[in-house]
Amino acid sequence: MVPMSRAVQRQQVYESRVFNVEECTFLGQEGSEINRSVVRHPGAVLIVPILPDGRFVLIRNWRVAVEEALLEFPAGTLEQGEPPLETARRELKEETGYVAGTMTSLGSFFTSPGFADELMHVFLAGDLEEGRQCLEPHEEIEVVTISPADLHDLVGSGSMVDGKSLAAMQLLSASGHSGGGE
Repeated sequence: MVPMSRAVQRQQVYESRVFNVEECTFLGQEGSEINRSVVRHPGAVLIVPILPDGRFVLIRNWRVAVEEALLEFPAGTLEQGEPPLETARRELKEETGYVAGTMTSLGSFFTSPGFADELMHVFLAGDLEEGRQCLEPHEEIEVVTISPADLHDLVGSGSMVDGKSLAAMQLLSASGHSGGGE
């Protein structure tokens, strides 16, 4: 059985604007010393915006890590002291221009717990009012609307590969909402 808590020694080895990296040392079950690098992240939100006709609002976002534009739900990093709901409202407006009349929590998940502590909070956004994007200078984001059937086809064909968006779709499905109208 894996112990529920262990003494972990931590040493910060890198600090950036968005995250930090720690070298962590702890004892394994057999008493051997184990070293791991861990990304410390402030947390993030993902928003699943649904228009009154049931179409989803997504973005096509240039991602330098994979050197391509990915189709994904809008998302963003928590600012220090900012509650996830406020971050979700801010990011939805910045990335899509839409403002939500309703925002419902669908749950949370760790994005990559094997090496990072980022906790992603997922919200369903409804009663949308269209507005203007407020992109940061480095962002290259195109707003895309898509029917639930077309989105599910993209997932099924392997064309949608953004993990956080795929996880959010599972949370949406588990909530009993599938798109197709509010």
